[in-house]
Formats: sequence, C-alpha cells, structure tokens
Amino acid sequence: MPTLYHFTTDPKAQRLRLAFGAKQVPLKLKPVGWFDDETFFDLGIARQSPVMRLADGTLLTDSVAVLSEIDRLLPAEPLLRIGVIDNAAWSALLEWRNKVDAVLERLYAPLAAGFRGIGDDADALADFKAGARHRFGLTLEELANDRYDGFGQFSKLSRLPELARHLAHERFYIGRLSIADCLLAADLYPLQMHDGINLPVDLLYYLRRVEEACQIELNHDWLAR
Repeated sequence: MPTLYHFTTDPKAQRLRLAFGAKQVPLKLKPVGWFDDETFFDLGIARQSPVMRLADGTLLTDSVAVLSEIDRLLPAEPLLRIGVIDNAAWSALLEWRNKVDAVLERLYAPLAAGFRGIGDDADALADFKAGARHRFGLTLEELANDRYDGFGQFSKLSRLPELARHLAHERFYIGRLSIADCLLAADLYPLQMHDGINLPVDLLYYLRRVEEACQIELNHDWLAR
C-alpha cells in the first residue's frame, strides 16, 4: 500500500489524499512529528512534506508531479479517472497557483496552531513560531492580524467571486472531477479556519462536493473538527 508521510499543516499532502481517494486507492497516512528527523533519515531524504512512498519503494516529493502522473502511477482501472484535464488548462491553474503562493503561505502560517501535532504540542508550536518569525519577519500574531489584507489580496489575484460562480455552474473546475480539483480544494480549504474570513458560499459548496466525490474529509487533522 502506498504511504504518505506529511506534516499535518501541509495542504500539498491533502492534494494527494484527494487524488488517491478519487482513484479509490487505499493510502496509508503517516503524520510526521514536528521534531521527527528520524523518519526522514530512514527514508534517506531531507526533511520535507509531503513524501509519497509507492508500493515498490519509490519516493515522490512533488505533489504537482504526482497529480500530473496520477493515471500512470495508479494504472489499476478505478471507478473514476481524474487525469482528464488538458495541458493548457492545467498549466493555467499552476500559473495562478504560483502567482498566489506567497500570499497563501502567509495566510497558512497563523493557522498552524489549529492542527494536531502543532497546536497540541507546546514545544512544536514554539518552534514553528520561531521559524515563521525568521521566514516572514513577523510573529504568528502579526500574520494573523494581517489576514484581512492578505485575503483581500488573494481574492483579487484569484478573482474569487468569479471563480466561485464558475464552480457553482460547472460543479467542478472543468465540469467533472479532475486533478485540478484535488489541487484547488486542498489549497483553498484551510482558509475557512481564519476568524472573520468568509469564503463565498458557492465555494464552500464546491469544497464539500470535492470531499464527497473523493470520499475524503479535509479537516482530518484539525483539532476543532
């Protein structure tokens, strides 16, 4: 059985959970403790998340590459094939994701305290806070206070109301479940955790549709689930 090693705060791991769920391929989840360097030593790779270990021992660390190759990696005939998006649409989605990456990372950081393995471990949370301060030049509290401006910037870059209307009309990004939805839903879902930030209602319905289609709960590692 394939195994997914991941930090609980990592949306990239959620992308793969959705993809394997859509394929109806069992996936063993291995959340990695914040101070667990031994697991990465045993895997023979640098500390990172996610790490996918296939049944033959192959290690994959690029979630976008895994999504792009999902039908080749999982050739067993499933009830649902999700590698149906054309290259132009997939490239456009990845271009958007790269454009908003820095904004999303700043929005994700203050949410860490809401995840199992960070929020329920004082030492892990303190270490995460120190790392965030070094990375962003701001405390988690300052990043949290900046969430409204950050979300406003993200919404503008993403044309979020238009995206929500598109998804309401088409139900999925290209009209049927695809790898695009595995990426989009995983990356947008955590934003709900921010106090005072309200995603468009149509987008909330979309996120639930993706969860149901993939038979995956994206709040799996949330402390308040």
